[in-house]
Amino acid sequence: MSRVLILISFSLFAFGIFGQKQKTQNYRKFDQKLIHFGCLLGGNMADFGMSVVPDAYNKYQLISLENGAQPGGQIGIMSTMKLGTPMLRLRFVPSLSFQERSLKYYSVSEDPQSDKDAFNEERINSTNIDFPFLLQYRTLRYNNFAAYAIGGIQYTLDLQSSEDSNQSLIDPFVKIKKTDWQAQAGVGVEFFAVFFKFGMEIKYSHGFNNVLIQDYTPVSLPLDHLKNRVWTFSLIFEG
Repeated sequence: MSRVLILISFSLFAFGIFGQKQKTQNYRKFDQKLIHFGCLLGGNMADFGMSVVPDAYNKYQLISLENGAQPGGQIGIMSTMKLGTPMLRLRFVPSLSFQERSLKYYSVSEDPQSDKDAFNEERINSTNIDFPFLLQYRTLRYNNFAAYAIGGIQYTLDLQSSEDSNQSLIDPFVKIKKTDWQAQAGVGVEFFAVFFKFGMEIKYSHGFNNVLIQDYTPVSLPLDHLKNRVWTFSLIFEG
């Protein structure tokens, strides 16, 4: 619900900007150039699209499994290319992102005299190199403001993946795959200064593939699949 409210606020903010009176335009040469470069700084909230195996209670005494979003961050280098018109651009943003996800297991206690559920939390950390290829559709400039929608596909390489790690028999952990493909969609606003352009963007990413490595440990057996999901808020500087 909070994410929907953020998107609504973004839209209302954009409509408010368009209601301004005509002003002198900054950085008029921006739309004349074919290629632009810039940088990105942002924060993210990452979790999983998750499903549990059928009848997990009888099979593994699992009462419930909660999937918690955790905060992270990212930095990136941006390049954009105009596709004939200033309203349509191809964007490539190789980035380094830091993500954390939390899985909380509530299961039947092994102590028959205990009236409390057993609890275990698994935290999955990732340090990703992301390669998104995005198509940006932008409105015409109004004064020193424009809004846009963006969408595309991203390849992700997890440098911190436990895919090749030896599993611990004493304290098993959830393994996820090293690579992933994700769909991305988002909206943003841009403000033109004298010599550069500043932007704010909200973007959602959802993985296509099941990244769970089923190695038949107590923490992976109740899981049917895990798919990466990330909400990202970015500040963009482009010249």
